[in-house]
Amino acid sequence: MQPDYPQALRRPRPQRLAAALFAALAITPLAYAQQGQDGDAAMRARLAQLEQMMQAMQSELDALKAERNAQTPATAQAVAQGAAAPAKAAIQSAPIVPKGNPATTFSYGGFIRAEAIYTRTPDGEIAENSLGRRQYVPASIPIGGDGEGTDFNTTAQHSRFWFTVDNTNENGDKVKGHIEMDFGTDINGNQLSTNSYTPRLRHAYVSWNNWLAGQTWSNFQDVSVLPEAGPLLGPTEGTVFVRQVQLRYSKGPWVFTAENPETLLSPYRGVGARISSDDNNFPDLTARYTLKGKNAHFSVAGILRQLRYQTADRSTDEIGYGLSASGKVKLGERDEIGGMLTAGSGIGRYLGYSLNPDGVLDAQGDIESLDVLAGFFGWKHSFTPRLRSNLYVSVASYDNDTDVTGLAINRSSRSAHANLVYSPLPNLDIGSELLWGMRRIETGESGELYRLHSFVKYSF
Repeated sequence: MQPDYPQALRRPRPQRLAAALFAALAITPLAYAQQGQDGDAAMRARLAQLEQMMQAMQSELDALKAERNAQTPATAQAVAQGAAAPAKAAIQSAPIVPKGNPATTFSYGGFIRAEAIYTRTPDGEIAENSLGRRQYVPASIPIGGDGEGTDFNTTAQHSRFWFTVDNTNENGDKVKGHIEMDFGTDINGNQLSTNSYTPRLRHAYVSWNNWLAGQTWSNFQDVSVLPEAGPLLGPTEGTVFVRQVQLRYSKGPWVFTAENPETLLSPYRGVGARISSDDNNFPDLTARYTLKGKNAHFSVAGILRQLRYQTADRSTDEIGYGLSASGKVKLGERDEIGGMLTAGSGIGRYLGYSLNPDGVLDAQGDIESLDVLAGFFGWKHSFTPRLRSNLYVSVASYDNDTDVTGLAINRSSRSAHANLVYSPLPNLDIGSELLWGMRRIETGESGELYRLHSFVKYSF
């Protein structure tokens, strides 16, 4: 146990010696001034004392250096020979993917997105807590309602995150796993207190070399040509939009898939709810060819699918097919145009959040597929590297046999959009979009939607 020295004497040894030396130097001139001519002998004695103190300080410094070198001899020797000091220990000693193959890399990303949506619908009100309150869903536009609906909604539920694991082995084989989630659908609370939303699966797949298995964007959809929009899916009625499980093979510009089959039907003359049939026994087949250049991108895709419905008494089948062409072109440094055109029969669920079904049941219970033509066109202009604007229009038109479908089925939908997006910092976007939408049914009646959709998004 150390003696209980006064606080002033508990300093490190070099500091105590320095303090003593400073005190001696300060006192010496004062003593000399007091003694006058008789102070020569005292001065010499004082200088001799100071020299002894300096020698003692040097001895103590040498002892401290020897003590430190004894504690870390290898490090001291390496530093003395000019070698670099050893690297600091890693923050994480264990692998972040403990079951991964050697040389596996892990990445994480996503974005946080806060939105404010002001909506006016002259022909009624959109149902509370429905997706149409938070996204542009043409099928939710009211027609023939009583009174005007005006609503203001806010949400952060479209924020998302993803995890990816990549590995390339010594033979050059590439393996990748990807999973992505957001909170974009089911409400799990209320707006009074929690505003909670249930996490949902967006993507989950594994790929190895040219093959992919799992859930991701349909090969019939070209995500790369979608415009930057206020709502996450801007030109809803005019674009293909489906995520589903598939087996995919890619070779150069070609991609082929066998995808999850599902048939969406309307009952005869629209009497009753839509039918989501899970009776398919053959996958939806797609093929895509893509050309890419320095300033342009062009792609064409086809789909062939089975429509099937089975009851206890009978089953019925029909063929669905479609063709979709898409592309975008840069026009100089500040402008870009792009769009998509899709046509087919029996592909209703692939377009516009299922604005119309794939087909309808006739009087005998057989499937009659519905024909559709849809597309969008957009223009992007960059005013500065931080400020840009997007203008785009979208349309879908259906050819319905009203003797079978009835008159309540959707005949067409169209929308026009204009937005302004500002990025004050990298990965931080602040934007606002004005949009007008219209839905028309076979009776000739229509409903409109006017909306201001603003957002703040930070990507990481």
